[in-house]
Amino acid sequence: MNIFARLFKIGKAEVHSVIDGFEDPINLTEQGIREMKEQLVKSTEALAQLKALSIRKKNEAETEQQTAKDYYNKAVIIIQKAENGEVDATEADRLAKEALKKQSSAQENSVHLEGEHAKLHAECEKMQGNINNLKSNISKWENELKTLKARVQVSEATRDINKKMTLMDTGSTVSMLEKLKERVIQQEALAEAYSDISNAGKTIDDEIDAVVNNSDMQAEDALKKLKETLKKD
Repeated sequence: MNIFARLFKIGKAEVHSVIDGFEDPINLTEQGIREMKEQLVKSTEALAQLKALSIRKKNEAETEQQTAKDYYNKAVIIIQKAENGEVDATEADRLAKEALKKQSSAQENSVHLEGEHAKLHAECEKMQGNINNLKSNISKWENELKTLKARVQVSEATRDINKKMTLMDTGSTVSMLEKLKERVIQQEALAEAYSDISNAGKTIDDEIDAVVNNSDMQAEDALKKLKETLKKD
């Protein structure tokens, strides 16, 4: 099957099924573009050679046409000289006939060469059309390749995500979160318990020091009362 015939089927199938199949669409497209570019180079070289041959035939036809005109003019000059008595009439007729024969031969060659030129020119036009079409296809497939690569990347990423989501144990994840939550609650309760134990173990001196250290105003009031008592005594 032609490589491009296979590529046309890519758009009709899911990207996953193509990737998982025997043919990689990206490699196929890249290979197709390489082959098309190689063909473009060969076609361009062939067109150049064909145009060169066409130009050559055209130039040869023009040369033969000019040769025919020259021989006709020579025949005219010979007849004119014979009429003026410059050349023997019999000899003039003989030479004029030979000139006209060459003129006729050159004219036939010119027509034949012009026909070959026309055919070659038509072939050049046809080949130029094929080359233009080939260039268009190359540009088209290069754009298709960019789109195809993007589709493959997106599809592969989506496939990986979906696969991970499928393999993920939702129940296990929820269970782990519940265990973590329970552990945090237990740690908070344990910290509160240690705080209560620490407060319960304080002596009376600790309580006094705590009041003194944390309430300067209360210490000042106690000091005033103590001084007033001492004065009464």
